[in-house]
Amino acid sequence: MDEARLIEKLRLIEALFAGATTEGERVAAGEARSRIERRLEEQERADPAVEFRFALPDAWSRKVLLALVRRYGLRPYRYRGQRHTTVMVKAPRRFVEETLSPEFGEILTTLRRHLDEVTDRVVAEVIHRDSSEADEVAEPRQLGFPQDGGDGR
Repeated sequence: MDEARLIEKLRLIEALFAGATTEGERVAAGEARSRIERRLEEQERADPAVEFRFALPDAWSRKVLLALVRRYGLRPYRYRGQRHTTVMVKAPRRFVEETLSPEFGEILTTLRRHLDEVTDRVVAEVIHRDSSEADEVAEPRQLGFPQDGGDGR
């Protein structure tokens, strides 16, 4: 997948979570973002914001979540002493459960798939065509010593 296709796929994910129903709506990613922002505003009025803590496994995930949270006008933060892999956000529970978390998951899955493809291609072209996992073998047998002191008694 080239970069342009990746970007288009990510825009379609945004349109999906905005509730786009027609092809024209899916193409209009800017409109999708506006719909999501309006939904967030409505949910903030009906459902007070609560604090969420996201513990992210790597820098890629953190960058995606930070950008996504900021896209919707939310302020990510962390408390002094928390790990850099922790992101805190105050948002309506329903917005996080129905929009933010699923969209984050879809974007992350799409990006990881793309990065895996690029990595496989580059490794095969530059380093070695076989980048498959290492073979699994039985553990080596341990040298045993007699339990009775070694003299056979």
